[in-house]
Amino acid sequence: MKTTTNTTKKKMPLRRKWFFILFILVLLCFVVYKGNTTVGVTHYEIASDKIPANYDKYTIVQISDLHDAELGENHSHVVDRVKMITPQAIFITGDFIDSNRYDLEKSLILIEELQFVAPIYYVTGNHEIATQDMDRIKGALEDLGVRVLSNEADVITLFPDSSIAIGGIEDPLASELEDDEAVKISIEQAFENIPDEMFKVLLSHRPEQFDVYAEAGIDVTFSGHAHGGQFRIPGIGGLVSPGQGWFPKYSSGVHEKNGSDLVVSRGLGNSIIPVRLFNQPEIVVVTLRTIE
Repeated sequence: MKTTTNTTKKKMPLRRKWFFILFILVLLCFVVYKGNTTVGVTHYEIASDKIPANYDKYTIVQISDLHDAELGENHSHVVDRVKMITPQAIFITGDFIDSNRYDLEKSLILIEELQFVAPIYYVTGNHEIATQDMDRIKGALEDLGVRVLSNEADVITLFPDSSIAIGGIEDPLASELEDDEAVKISIEQAFENIPDEMFKVLLSHRPEQFDVYAEAGIDVTFSGHAHGGQFRIPGIGGLVSPGQGWFPKYSSGVHEKNGSDLVVSRGLGNSIIPVRLFNQPEIVVVTLRTIE
């Protein structure tokens, strides 16, 4: 005798279903909001036997791709964190302003708040070049004590007979040459008087030029531009980046090639795409370590 079993599934009540959907939407909005209006701090260490012993634990804060954003009143979300870190240097690696909604005065407030924390070094990004207002931008930064590096390097000697070189290059948009050729020539110009054995730090906006940095013998390069890939996919990484396209190789973190390191900041602001996803604005902190 054949028997049958009633396997009818109970359906979720309509009201509960809509409540669940609403909850998910609210949660997603909260995640997106917090992920675009708060600032995280990421710490890395760069170790080398070329780093003088006196520079062991020398701390650098990197700020990149502000794009005229304001995170907190007078940039307080950034300023408060940087002051707590107490770095020996602050690097600004381009796109300090946004050429689409250019507001230099708003971005300069960040410099006014940080100018006495540590020496500030700056290089251009493509957005500064695109404004065609470089003299004003550089002049305003220099008036606030910022060291604007334009295809040049400074030898930093904090201790007798103990130095490192900090150099910076213009964004290749300023040149009529192909990007890689412009970057190569700019690096040669910046470090032409720097001894080969000296530890070389480079500020350059574009991470996609890592091959050029490594071939030039740069020990560590700080860059931005990629915005972390804008939308970060867990387990995969960034989705899209200018200069690298879909699923960019260099969108965040530290990368190594032939003894050269590349530090890529996810940046603080946005430009054409106004929203980040799983990609919190970021302050990068790098501590130099000596290898005995």
